[in-house]
Amino acid sequence: MCIGMFMAILDIQIVATSLPTIQGALAISPDLMSWIQTSYLIAEAITIPLTGLLTQALSLRGLFTLAVTLFVGASLGCAASTDFPSLIAWRALQGCAGGTLIPAVFTSVFLLFPGRGQALATGFAGMLAVLAPTVGPIVGGWITATLSWQWLFLVNVGPGAVAAITAASLLARADADFSALRTFDFPALLLLAVSLAALEIGLKEAPGRGWTSAIVLGVSALSLTSGAAFIHRTYARASPIVDLTELADRNFVLGCALSFILGVGLYGSVYLMPVFLAYVRGHTSLEIGQTMLVTGAAQFAAAPIAVWLERRVSARLLTACGFAMLCVGLALSTRDTPRTDFAEMVLPQAVRGFALMFCLLPPTRLALGHLPQRRVPGASGLFNLMRILGGAIGLAVIDTIVFGRAAQHGEELAKRLLRGDAGAFAYAGLPPLPGGTAVTPDMVLAARPTVERAALSLAINEAWAMVAALTAVGVLLAACVRRHQT
Repeated sequence: MCIGMFMAILDIQIVATSLPTIQGALAISPDLMSWIQTSYLIAEAITIPLTGLLTQALSLRGLFTLAVTLFVGASLGCAASTDFPSLIAWRALQGCAGGTLIPAVFTSVFLLFPGRGQALATGFAGMLAVLAPTVGPIVGGWITATLSWQWLFLVNVGPGAVAAITAASLLARADADFSALRTFDFPALLLLAVSLAALEIGLKEAPGRGWTSAIVLGVSALSLTSGAAFIHRTYARASPIVDLTELADRNFVLGCALSFILGVGLYGSVYLMPVFLAYVRGHTSLEIGQTMLVTGAAQFAAAPIAVWLERRVSARLLTACGFAMLCVGLALSTRDTPRTDFAEMVLPQAVRGFALMFCLLPPTRLALGHLPQRRVPGASGLFNLMRILGGAIGLAVIDTIVFGRAAQHGEELAKRLLRGDAGAFAYAGLPPLPGGTAVTPDMVLAARPTVERAALSLAINEAWAMVAALTAVGVLLAACVRRHQT
């Protein structure tokens, strides 16, 4: 089952370093490029809450086998895509299948490994869940450099087939209860899908059209009304697709909030680094993957330490320390320049990689460890939804900052260069002019590519700062956890 989960999480990151290659191959506009990732995350976020109901209806064995099979089929569709719309459609189907794989694995941890075995099982599953986004860039870079971008999706076929056959053969058989599907609330699912899709569209369109434009205000209003209607309908029904009554548990709510913040930090950092290394530094997919391997090495080093400490130290304390370290690692990247490269990125990556395990394992136990087994499947779906939702919303906000602020920074740098500002020349990496030499508009125009890279670097730094500030909130949330439930 962990193979299927690893494959689902890896899939969104394995293409991260190769987005420019896919963009060029399918003639995709650069500002639409992130939809290759976002479409997957939105679909995941929509289907994750359904895991509890689908597990009851199909059994854990039936759901996992079906989800892996659909995931493999969608991967073949992605590889065969010849234009942007078809790729997005297949990515969305991938996300729908992957969305049930992740919570199904964490549900099995609490159902199949009672007592002290939960810590070890959670540690193993958590290590794979956090490791996948880290090794994805180097795996994706190597595949693109040696084969082609289509193989980013074709590599799922073999492991997916093995996982499906193994799960169908080894997992305990249980009777399916299709009567559960009779109470399935399709209108609520539609409201959830509309709310999330409208939110993402609004965040994506805001940088170019403006926050007060008609389309942004319209989709924002649609997102709010659909979301409110979904919540009202969910509370009113006896058999909702998401059991929001779990939110009455204080530690579960705090765990979900921490999961959301982790999603922003995890997916945001793995997205920002390829953007910087590709568009500012001009590195290839393979070079980007090699640079980002530092985070994976740090995670491997931290995994056994995190599992050992989780059995002996308060989950509340470990959570606070993990988010504090993650905040520091993110903040260290806020001072990057257009000349920042591997050597300067080692420490921030190492700190973030070491922290990630402590941001996943203890919050998982804080949120789910004290719940009765009958409530774990539904709660696990909602808990994992928050991490994916954090990633989807985080990427949209990051795009808003990066592509919205880059142009403004470019104009400001150009003005400073015209004034002969030595600091602007130094940051952009331009040689200083001899004393008394006036800077002309033609000179600034000739240096436009260099200025644009410097402007993009400044915008990316602001995105790092936003993610770091949000992660700092996680430290405060950890302090609010009730001690008797850790």
